[in-house]
Amino acid sequence: MSRLLAVVLGLALAAPSLPAFAQARKLTPSTPAANTPAAPAYSANHLALAREVMLSSGIARSFDSIIPSFADQIRKQAVTRPEIQKDLDEVLVSLQPELELQKQRMIDIAARTYAAKFSEAELTDIAGFFRSAAGKRYVEMQPALLDEMVRAMQGWTEEVSEYIMVRVRAEMGKRGFQLQ
Repeated sequence: MSRLLAVVLGLALAAPSLPAFAQARKLTPSTPAANTPAAPAYSANHLALAREVMLSSGIARSFDSIIPSFADQIRKQAVTRPEIQKDLDEVLVSLQPELELQKQRMIDIAARTYAAKFSEAELTDIAGFFRSAAGKRYVEMQPALLDEMVRAMQGWTEEVSEYIMVRVRAEMGKRGFQLQ
């Protein structure tokens, strides 16, 4: 799993539980989020390019595990009621088409975000890169690159944390304070 997915998933799981969150926001499969400003108008080509870039860049992969994580969260909440497990699993399976629509809704939101940040000409260039052999290789290697960077960052953060603590203790010692 890419680390980007882990971040997105972590943010999603930090939100209140799915049923309560949906009820609080009054979201249904066909209604937009409350207080959503009117979206700027983009040409069909601009939106198509934005969607292509978002999909071909690998960003959309991060959405693939979010919906199943909500289902897992619901199953964990129901763990104290084993008698409903079979029915709950059947309900979750029956909701898959609706959940796929929700994922597609997020893809559309992400595409609009890309359209807002990049001109049509820029998206044409970016899409060209992702269509190229180098772009395809870049997307293919993203998960492995992110995993390696996260592993490297773990060691780096430990080293820097220790370094900073040693330095802070030394500087505080110069001021007459002893830190543990």
